[in-house]
Amino acid sequence: MIRSIIGPLIFGVIGIAVLVSLGVWQVQRLAWKNSVLAEIDARIAAAPVDIPDAPDPEADRYLPVRATGEIGDPFVRVLVSQRGMGAGYRIISPFDLGQGRVVLLDRGVMAVADDLPPAPEGPVSVAGNLHWPVERDGFTPDNDLDENIWFAREVPVLADHLGTEPVLLVARSLSVSDAPLSPLPVTSEGIPNDHLNYAITWFSLALVWLGMTLFLLWRITRRTA
Repeated sequence: MIRSIIGPLIFGVIGIAVLVSLGVWQVQRLAWKNSVLAEIDARIAAAPVDIPDAPDPEADRYLPVRATGEIGDPFVRVLVSQRGMGAGYRIISPFDLGQGRVVLLDRGVMAVADDLPPAPEGPVSVAGNLHWPVERDGFTPDNDLDENIWFAREVPVLADHLGTEPVLLVARSLSVSDAPLSPLPVTSEGIPNDHLNYAITWFSLALVWLGMTLFLLWRITRRTA
């Protein structure tokens, strides 16, 4: 009887060990990801600084900044979906900082049914964060330039279209009313963090494997009794 259970027992122990190790690895990844998100949150909420002369898309991602300039009349509408509002448009316009510098300004979101009035006149002070979002994948539709409906904030493409630097300032607050737009600031909420779900899945599979192994061993012992 002992010989008949050695093979299934070894197979079961190895399977459980592999599944548990995968679960432990995901728990470690969860701790790492939580640390990364905490660092991002702290960076987003830090005291704002002036926009660097040559921002780096990696080193300056999420950098809190302040700037004063004039919002240009051209704009791009980026289709988004907001909880509680449904479909809406992010509005991105040129933001003239003076001295030959023009950057992109993500002014916020409005309902699809709303009409966008002319941009505020005169100098506008903006506090927000620099961002280079990665929103396009293989399933993202092509932008509809004829209808001015975009489906991703691709900073270099937007900059080329609106004639600005490839720098996107996502507004957190403005010194003037920009209704019907509401700022939609940068947060860490959209960054995937599924490691807890993965860990639960692996540990659950380990329990199932344990149950199947015990059941198989019980069947073997019953046959050889």
